[in-house]
Amino acid sequence: MSRLFGTDGVRGRANEVLTADLALALSVAAAHVLTETTPGRLRAIVGRDSRASGEFLEAAVVAGLASAGVDVIRVGIVPTPGLAFLVTEMGTDFGVMLSASHNPMPDNGIKFFARGGIKLPDEVEDLIEQEMGQTWVRPTGAEVGRVTDNPELVDRYIHHVVASLGDDRPLAGLKVVLDPANGAASRTAVKAFMSAGATVTAIHNKPDGLNINDNCGSTHIEALQLEVISSGADLGIGLDGDADRCIAVDAHGRVVDGDQILAILAIAMKEDGRLHQNTVVATVMSNLGFFHAMRDNGISVDTTKVGDRYVVESMNANGFTLGGEQSGHVVMNEFATTGDGTLTGLHIAARVVRSGASLADLASVMTKLPQVMINVAGVDRARTNLDQGVVHAVTAAEAELKGTGRVVLRPSGTEPLVRVMVEAETESKAREVAERLAEVVRTRLAL
Repeated sequence: MSRLFGTDGVRGRANEVLTADLALALSVAAAHVLTETTPGRLRAIVGRDSRASGEFLEAAVVAGLASAGVDVIRVGIVPTPGLAFLVTEMGTDFGVMLSASHNPMPDNGIKFFARGGIKLPDEVEDLIEQEMGQTWVRPTGAEVGRVTDNPELVDRYIHHVVASLGDDRPLAGLKVVLDPANGAASRTAVKAFMSAGATVTAIHNKPDGLNINDNCGSTHIEALQLEVISSGADLGIGLDGDADRCIAVDAHGRVVDGDQILAILAIAMKEDGRLHQNTVVATVMSNLGFFHAMRDNGISVDTTKVGDRYVVESMNANGFTLGGEQSGHVVMNEFATTGDGTLTGLHIAARVVRSGASLADLASVMTKLPQVMINVAGVDRARTNLDQGVVHAVTAAEAELKGTGRVVLRPSGTEPLVRVMVEAETESKAREVAERLAEVVRTRLAL
């Protein structure tokens, strides 16, 4: 049987894979496991994004927790990083977020945060899976959990991200377009940027339960680009459905991705003496141009596997203060325990104001190399780094690029698939090498 928890909680098509029954059982099991390690009566905080399915899944989660004797604070629609913040702010024993992040509306997910707003470790998730379906003594009378609604707590999160900028109204005079993807930050992001002094134009900020991530937000940036240009804004910020990632757009409508955002913030934090050990954390899939920009600015890069959880693990283990992914997950752990798109967007905007430079000028610190990715399906991913034919082909490709590019073969964590990524000075060269390597992988690793 495959593991229920993935790299980012439990996800699936709502009411097909992720049912109310599963949400209920998962919540009860989590309550039992966490009760064993925490004395006394537990308190949990529960939030969701704007998906219609979140309504019945939230009800199931809350019912499961309360039936197991956990007191629940229900805050309603909130960004994932906002839920993580409130776990710490309210001193609860854990939190539960219902969201499938940037995935399409029919999907949903359940993510647990431990005390302190951090993701549960793998071993605790495994214990929760083992506990599911076990017989248990149900509390009765005064021992059942109590449920309270307190959506006003979300305003504490808004205040927190704005206060992280330090100055009073630091974005005054800046024109910003926001696209919160009809998701969890449709109210919070607009309110945060306005509180910080920005003049805000918002698009895709009217969630109806069905339109989250629907051709909008950080994964569909085209409408944001057009609005920035047509409105004469200084920049645009695109978030995903649960607002844990951020992609920016400069005044010319050009995309500024997570690598460029990370580079801008790393240099700013180094100048301010806030970049611990002058090191930033990134994944193996970050563009080679990012690594070159960091080297040229005297900043070291700690490289991890793909996935924001691995970025956070490195940051927590080594005390690093900044990390992120090309997709726009950026973690500033002075202020957040997880990727926070609103927080990231605010700090990018503040850098524009304080530096007096445009976002385009700031992003030019990094020259992106053309990057081509080919997914090769139907192969034995376990032999990716063992098959000598594949290893020799990679070595030959790297020699051919002569230090002006890069090759990364990344086996999928769940599917019989290998991702072939090649960077080179030109897109045609990157594609030529990637297609050649993809054919080697397809032939040598065929199932």
